[in-house]
Amino acid sequence: MFLSMTGFASKSYEFSWGTVLFEISSVNHKYQDFIVKLPPELLSLENKILDLMRRLIVRGRVKLSAEITWASGANIPVLDEEGIMNLYNQVKRITKRNNIEAAPDLASLLLIPGVFNANTNLAARAAHEAPEVWNKIVREVIEALFDMREAEGVKLKIKIEEDLGELEKILAEMESRWQAAKDLAIESIRSRIENVLEHYKLELDEARIAEEVALASDRWDISEEITRMKSHTEKFKNFIDAKESTGRKLDFLLQEMNREVNTMGSKVQDALFRWDVVEAKTIIERIREQVQNIE
Repeated sequence: MFLSMTGFASKSYEFSWGTVLFEISSVNHKYQDFIVKLPPELLSLENKILDLMRRLIVRGRVKLSAEITWASGANIPVLDEEGIMNLYNQVKRITKRNNIEAAPDLASLLLIPGVFNANTNLAARAAHEAPEVWNKIVREVIEALFDMREAEGVKLKIKIEEDLGELEKILAEMESRWQAAKDLAIESIRSRIENVLEHYKLELDEARIAEEVALASDRWDISEEITRMKSHTEKFKNFIDAKESTGRKLDFLLQEMNREVNTMGSKVQDALFRWDVVEAKTIIERIREQVQNIE
């Protein structure tokens, strides 16, 4: 599957106590880089969510956040009535025993820690008591992200295939131009050797001349580079159609392709051939920029 590493998705879920909006976004990254931001009521889910993301997402910088919109009255804390009355009566007895006329202020007693019931938050209880529900929800959110990344991946694949087709045309032109340039270069080398020998009135040794020409032509020979480039482009096509994640493999292949083109440019001195090298390198870089965004 050809997945872009750029994507965004949001999904909301209704509960009796309110609505939770999940948002997830991703951009390209060499490795797994995950950020989870949850409201305090859902913090118990953080490790489970991170573990799920690590298992489902191969690589990329991914941020997942959640926001709660409370239903009317759902987020009001519940007062421990029995506890507050016990506290009130204790204060009342103390004031009476010590002849203090001021009556205890009930409102001020609400500031004392512990007068509200613990674990009364419905969202926190739901997160704690039903982890399988939240696991299903987060999976759906990640799948929504995958849908967008897959759609973007289709566009990337089309563009990369177009650029790869252009690169193959340039390579064919380079191969053809090299064949013609090679013959001219060999003849030029032979002519220069003969001129030097004639200038210094040295005896012409056809075997020696042939040897020197052969050595020079080897330095010009790019047949191996062309063969490897053809092999790389075929492998590139196979990786594009593979079902598993291939972003790193494609990136490695592009490095090898760029190295082969550089080698050909250093060997062949023909001006038009060198322009083809520049064009090939430009296309490879264009493909590389696209591949950087593939999972």
